[in-house]
Amino acid sequence: MKIPNLSCKIEMFCTVNPSESIEKIEQAISNIFPYAIINNNDLSINAHSKELKSFEKIYQFIHNNKLQKIYLRSLEDNLQDDTTWFYLNKQAAFVEQMAICEESDESPLGPIKVTLTSSNIDAIIDWIVFD
Repeated sequence: MKIPNLSCKIEMFCTVNPSESIEKIEQAISNIFPYAIINNNDLSINAHSKELKSFEKIYQFIHNNKLQKIYLRSLEDNLQDDTTWFYLNKQAAFVEQMAICEESDESPLGPIKVTLTSSNIDAIIDWIVFD
């Protein structure tokens, strides 16, 4: 896997339900995005990274499991200007698995929303799904 030298901002966001542990949600995010900086308050967790290497676990998962079409559809459907996004199942992320959700209510405790922003967003999408 060769990571392109493209400027990109990756943001992750999810709500924290009263029945959930903030530490476990932080762990879920760091399982998928090991280089992200995580911030939390009692109601939500935000994480961010400016390095595409933060996306390497998702990239590998997509390519190892031949899920390019699913991710391409989600990334293209949610593309607006220089930003796109998709949802990941929070519980799957906790056990270091990735399950994309098409709708937020597909994840019983709410999803992790992953947003990508770049002036080269088309090249980043191409790298994620075609490289």
